[in-house]
Amino acid sequence: MDGESQEKQNNSILYIILGALVGAATGAGAGYLLTKRIEEGEDLQLTPGDGIKIGGSIIAILKQISTLGK
Repeated sequence: MDGESQEKQNNSILYIILGALVGAATGAGAGYLLTKRIEEGEDLQLTPGDGIKIGGSIIAILKQISTLGK
């Protein structure tokens, strides 16, 4: 492999690891916030509509990330 190809591969691995860490931290934060709401006595009711909103938001964020640097 030439130097440029090796550098691209190293950057790819770095981005994957960074993305995994950000995703894990985000998921842990969401779990923490939901746990706090439950501990405070709030009823946690996730409707199908809420699930669709969350899914749409996640897709929108991923789309924005995929267009970075263009």
